[in-house]
Amino acid sequence: MRYLRPLLTPLLLLLYWQILAGSGLISAYLLPPPATVFRSAVEMWHSGALPAHITTSLGRVFEGFLLSCGLGMLLAGLAARFFWLEQLLSAPLALFRMIPPLAMTPLLILWLGIGEATQLSIIVLASVFPIFLNTRDGLRRVAPEHRELAASLDLSPVRYLLAIVIPSAIPSAVTGIRLAFGYSWRALIGAELIAAASGLGYLIIDAQEMMRTDAVMVGILTIGLIGWLLDALFYRALAEGLARRFPEVAR
Repeated sequence: MRYLRPLLTPLLLLLYWQILAGSGLISAYLLPPPATVFRSAVEMWHSGALPAHITTSLGRVFEGFLLSCGLGMLLAGLAARFFWLEQLLSAPLALFRMIPPLAMTPLLILWLGIGEATQLSIIVLASVFPIFLNTRDGLRRVAPEHRELAASLDLSPVRYLLAIVIPSAIPSAVTGIRLAFGYSWRALIGAELIAAASGLGYLIIDAQEMMRTDAVMVGILTIGLIGWLLDALFYRALAEGLARRFPEVAR
């Protein structure tokens, strides 16, 4: 029974959607019934349009996310090691963190054009800061007793980093990575609505221009379902990897 509980609310929403669409109170153009949307999804899947847009968006989001992970962790490691560097970078990093990535889209289009570089730049701007901030805080959050243990064992800086600092930072880093992945997905779709010729965001805009409300809803629901599935798989993979590599931290 507990496995069915997460499905209860979506089923109720689907039922409410069907009742509302079938009541005649709202035009079928504005709110097509679930069966119409499902048929459109099947048609788009068999035509190859939906898989092509999904593949394009997933490729972009993973590429941008990996760039964000590398850049965010590098910055976090440098900031945790060199306090003067963080003081030097704190103001510009805070400024860019407060600017919505989509606000940079017109400027990025002028600089980079409508293409992959613009999409990846928006993803990095959206997702690098959660990784940087959480990993930096984790690297600094070493318990005093662990420092005392390292001193008593006379650990070298490298062994201290590998045995004490990194395991202590893992939970915070995992939180930042998971948040960043969600930000990456949402930022990508927003960017594709403005500056792309393919992808799920482009699919929605193209369907809206063609007055295909059913196709618009297919795109929106596909984005939500893929995002939810990726987040669940991502969290499970990270949790299992953490439990295997650092069992004492996972507990």
